[in-house]
Amino acid sequence: MNQHTANLPQLFSEGRRWFEEALFASMEAAGEQAVTTAQAQVFAMLDPEGTTVAELARRMGVARQSAHQAVHSLIGMGLLRQTPAPGSARDILIRTTQEGQRVHERAQATIKVIEDVLASRIGVGELEPLRKLLAADWGEPPCVTAP
Repeated sequence: MNQHTANLPQLFSEGRRWFEEALFASMEAAGEQAVTTAQAQVFAMLDPEGTTVAELARRMGVARQSAHQAVHSLIGMGLLRQTPAPGSARDILIRTTQEGQRVHERAQATIKVIEDVLASRIGVGELEPLRKLLAADWGEPPCVTAP
């Protein structure tokens, strides 16, 4: 992609793709099971105490069925489990298994190393300002009219 003509959403997508490719390749090279982008996103959106599939779908911005498929494939891989939600007869919480927690912790450590590689490439002093800008409160998404 030509970075001089790319808009911010395109650049964000390229950056995310770069991180995912690095993470997935690194995890597979370390002997971990291959996961899809949707499966990785489930882990990123999962609360430590568990999250319902409906809430995961909302956070991921996908249909409930798509989140359900990703969750159930991760259950089949032994990385997630279902437990009844306290105080609810019908809600089911999705939680990590012990193996899922181990893999998640390894992925977080791998991401840190990938961030260090990025810092060495773009400049060590550039990473924290980038993180601050991305973490800033951007407010509600605006509804605008283009000229």
